[in-house]
Amino acid sequence: MTLQQLEYIVAVDEYRYFVKAAEACGVTQSTLSLMIKKLEDELDINIFRRDTHPVEVTETGQKVIEEAKLVLYHSKQLAELTQSEKSLASGPLKVGMISTVAPVLMPKTFTYVNTFHPDIKLQAQEMRSATIIDRLKKAEIDMGILTAPVDDKEILELPLYHERFFAYIANDDILAQHEAIERSHLVDYPLWVMKDGIRLFEKNDLSQKYRDTYEEMYEGGRVGILIQIANENGGITILPETHIGLLDNTAKQRLRPITGQAISRVICLAMRKDYIHEKMMNIVVKAVKSCISPELYEPSIKGEYLKL
Repeated sequence: MTLQQLEYIVAVDEYRYFVKAAEACGVTQSTLSLMIKKLEDELDINIFRRDTHPVEVTETGQKVIEEAKLVLYHSKQLAELTQSEKSLASGPLKVGMISTVAPVLMPKTFTYVNTFHPDIKLQAQEMRSATIIDRLKKAEIDMGILTAPVDDKEILELPLYHERFFAYIANDDILAQHEAIERSHLVDYPLWVMKDGIRLFEKNDLSQKYRDTYEEMYEGGRVGILIQIANENGGITILPETHIGLLDNTAKQRLRPITGQAISRVICLAMRKDYIHEKMMNIVVKAVKSCISPELYEPSIKGEYLKL
C-alpha cells in the first residue's frame, strides 16, 4: 500500500470517473486503474463498483477512502514540518464558511490572499455548520469559519470577532415607527430566519399565531434574500452587524437595534486539534481582520502573530 494508491482512490471518489481522476493525478487511466486494482487485491475488497457510470463507492470502500484522506492529511502535515517558513505559505488552502459570514468575509479574504500571498491557492466554500465540522474531521478542509461555540473535543476554536444583531422591519410596517425593537416584541411578530443561520428563539417560545411562520424558514444562506422575503410577506428578519455595510440606504433606514436581553454572536476559526500549519492560520486570521472593524475583534486575535 502506498500514498500514491491512496491519492488515486480519493481522486476517483471525488471525480467518479477514472479518466477524470487520472487526469487530475497526472497519470494515464491504465496506470491509475492498475494501482487501484492492486490495492483492492491487497485489502481483499472492492472499493468501487465499476459497472456503474459514474463510478459508485462500495460501503466498505467508503470507509477505506475516509481513512485514506486522514492518512494523506497526516502525511502532508509531516512533510510541512520539514519545509521552510516561506514554503509553508503556498499551495492549496481550503476554508469552509457559514452562509451568514461568507458575503462579508469571502470577497476581501480572496483579495487579501491574492495580494499578499499569491502562492496560496485559496478554495473557499459556503457550508452549513455541521458540514464544516464533518469535513474538518475528515480532513477534507483545512479550516472553518462559523458561529461559536463548536463544542467538539476534536476541534480547536479560535474566537475571531463578535457582532450584534439588528432587526430589519419590512416595508410600511407599524414597527418602523419605533427607534428600537424590544426583544420581547419579536415573539409576537412574524419572524423570518434561516434554518442553519440566525435563530433567536425556540418555536415554543413564540406566540401560537406565529409558530408556523417561524417554521417556514429559508434554508439558503443569503441575508439579502431574507430581506426580500420580509418585504414581500411582511414581518421582521434579523441581520448581523457586519452585514449593514452591504445594504443600500433604503434598507439601512429600516434597521432597528434590538433592546432588552443582549442579542449577539461570536464567530470563530475552527481547525482540527492536530493542525500544525501555524502560518496559514495567521494568514487567515489577518484576512478576516482586513474585513472587520477593529472594535469587533475578539481579544484572542489582537496580537500580531498567534501560536498554535
